[in-house]
Amino acid sequence: MTVESEVQEFRERFRLVREEVGKVIVGQEEVLAGVITALLADGHVLLEGVPGLGKTMLVRSLADALHLGFSRIQFTPDLMPADIVGTNLVMEDERGGRYFEFQKGPIFANVLLADEINRATPKTQSALLEAMQEHSVTVGKTTYPLDAPFFVLATQNPIEMEGTYPLPEAQLDRFLFKLKVSYPNVEEMHGILDRTTAGETPVARPVLGADEILSMRKLLREVPIARHVQALAVNIVMATHPQDDALPFELPEMTRRYIRYGASPRAAQTLVIAGKTRAILEGRYSVSSNDIRDFARPALRHRIILNFEGEAEGIDVDTIIDQIVGSVAEE
Repeated sequence: MTVESEVQEFRERFRLVREEVGKVIVGQEEVLAGVITALLADGHVLLEGVPGLGKTMLVRSLADALHLGFSRIQFTPDLMPADIVGTNLVMEDERGGRYFEFQKGPIFANVLLADEINRATPKTQSALLEAMQEHSVTVGKTTYPLDAPFFVLATQNPIEMEGTYPLPEAQLDRFLFKLKVSYPNVEEMHGILDRTTAGETPVARPVLGADEILSMRKLLREVPIARHVQALAVNIVMATHPQDDALPFELPEMTRRYIRYGASPRAAQTLVIAGKTRAILEGRYSVSSNDIRDFARPALRHRIILNFEGEAEGIDVDTIIDQIVGSVAEE
């Protein structure tokens, strides 16, 4: 198969998944594209939005559009790590002898919906850390690999409410994107009512399997990126670090004033791999600077930690990111 045909097939598969999920979800085009991009880039997604905006429905619809195993975990304050990863149970054989047998938890799936993840304690939230990074689960002295692809979609409510726990920074860093789910406009609201209050509710049909996803991921890695475009991704990430005075450019004012800790190298990896996805979807064979800039918000907003002044003044991290992207020039 030629490169041109592989790229065309990639774009067609992306379109099919997007259309199937679009049969159920009204609007949210940017969020949907970001979720599918993260799936193909071998990353995880944190969806943030107030209740009732269809975050859970979006994840379910995506799972319906894929020939993959799906699990849902409703995070609650009393949820324990063993409820997620599984536990060793004492079993009895025919002769009355006893032995341990591992009962797999819901984490052993291809697509995992971690619903309202910020309602669980940090101890339980951390049960996902190894799985998200290493694609494996360790219980006792035994490590169990997870089937590929493994994709975590977590939802959280941004409204401060009793019984919620902010995600640890180490866990936030393991999400490829943080996507904000916004309110529908008037036209989209009518579309939601038309689909959900009259006739049968539409359902997405499976159009993409594990083998296709893995082959698409392999193609992504082969997309070339010029050194100056990669340097732009590096400089954007480095510009989030107020402590770094050895940079070849001047740090933006908002970085020095409001940021306590900047983004990790994972942010640069995210910008590059997401940029490669955008390039293929637009029929190009190399990454452009705009591909990098367009993904700055979802790649950085959960990896930047504000200082006290930033928190006190209610500074929007997206505003800081926009200033960084606008101030960092291409080499």
